[in-house]
Amino acid sequence: MNTTTCDLLVIGAGSGGLSLAAGASQMGADVILLEAHKMGGDCLNYGCVPSKALLAASHIAHAQANAAAFGVANHAPEVDYPATKHHVQQVIDTIAPVDSQERFESLGVRVIRAHGRFVSPAEVEAGDTRIRARRIVIATGSRPLVPPIPGLEDVPYLTNETLWDLKERPAHLIIIGGGPIGLEMAQAHCRLGSKVTVLEAQRALGRDDPEAAALVLDRLRGDGIDIREQTAAEAVRQQGTEIVVDTGAGPVTGSHLLVAVGRAANTEGLDLEVSDVEVTPAGIHVDAGLRTTNPKVYAIGDAAGQGQFTHLAGYHASVVIRTLLFGLPAKIKTDHIPRATYTDPELAQVGLTETEARDRYGDRLEVARFDYTHNDRAIATRQTAGFIKVMVVRGRPVGATIAGHQAGELIATWSLAIANRMKMSQMAAMVAPYPTIAELNKRVAGAYFSPRLFENAGIKRVVRLVQRWLP
Repeated sequence: MNTTTCDLLVIGAGSGGLSLAAGASQMGADVILLEAHKMGGDCLNYGCVPSKALLAASHIAHAQANAAAFGVANHAPEVDYPATKHHVQQVIDTIAPVDSQERFESLGVRVIRAHGRFVSPAEVEAGDTRIRARRIVIATGSRPLVPPIPGLEDVPYLTNETLWDLKERPAHLIIIGGGPIGLEMAQAHCRLGSKVTVLEAQRALGRDDPEAAALVLDRLRGDGIDIREQTAAEAVRQQGTEIVVDTGAGPVTGSHLLVAVGRAANTEGLDLEVSDVEVTPAGIHVDAGLRTTNPKVYAIGDAAGQGQFTHLAGYHASVVIRTLLFGLPAKIKTDHIPRATYTDPELAQVGLTETEARDRYGDRLEVARFDYTHNDRAIATRQTAGFIKVMVVRGRPVGATIAGHQAGELIATWSLAIANRMKMSQMAAMVAPYPTIAELNKRVAGAYFSPRLFENAGIKRVVRLVQRWLP
């Protein structure tokens, strides 16, 4: 057994671990990075990157079949499903060098490709190496949550990790789970020619604003996706070459089954019981500075149970690096962390939803709204389904909901505003190029001020008075 020491040991080479390792090493820390599986973690290999690549292919197919409104003949797309998967792999391969072991070693990081487990509160064993670190960061990410549905273990089901190995287009894809992952893959496969049924035990997109969710779900159903809400999967069984999912409303039979009901933090196998690190059902218990119950150990990203977004993991890395390298106090904030569902149309949220804001602020809340139907770029591109609404308290945005084209792009502006406690007057002062979808952000700020300017009798009296005095 070899023994080595370092300033910082990072367990997990997903987005959070990579960001932390690269930054710490380039600023002078001695860093060891452990990764037992693929560099880049879930996001690069199984999650964000491949799913958006497949969605891009499905959007092209949908555009071919729905071009008549632009004066171009509709054309039934000829989908080569194996070729779309090759496109997905090409995208992964293009990005992979940025996350590669070679790149991180060139940055001065010592990379060990082995599983790490604690052998004491300050020591981790990985392969034939024992590592004693001044500080340890657990960035092990998460895995697909597999629910205890009777019979599920006896059928060949897919998760977001195994879906990418599928080279044959599903004839009828059944998806258990009506959240972002399930619905993104539902639309992708529907537009690529599969029949798709989604089973959701509660409300599809249940975390999101109901009005925004309804707009997205209406479009998905319009694409031909059978979305069954309040329909739990009670049992799963094989019937010949088909898979049958039994529900309270009757059986659903399909060729393939995708389980997309959520994710679970990867904490097993770390032997955390010997590390003095407390684990909760959501993940590793951390304080506001992302420190665990062991003062030498931190947790970031999905493993910390604070949320399961690549950009959140990166943000966590930026917070803990201040403490780990400079000894400065740092605490996470959550009100400016956006989320997005990349269906067509997209759905994005940052801060409080309207319901959450009304519960917290009551009558102090004002809601500004602007619809895509009044945006000239959206009209030109026939993407007028959607709206943006901003929750405002005392002139400052506390949340924004966007459903529509490029919602995931637009929401970043409101994350900036909330993170920096900007006022709606500052948002209204922005100038967006014309015509762009980005104008929606300015126009909704204008909608906030319109009643104050155009429906104010005092303003009108002042204007009339000034007009009398002007030469």
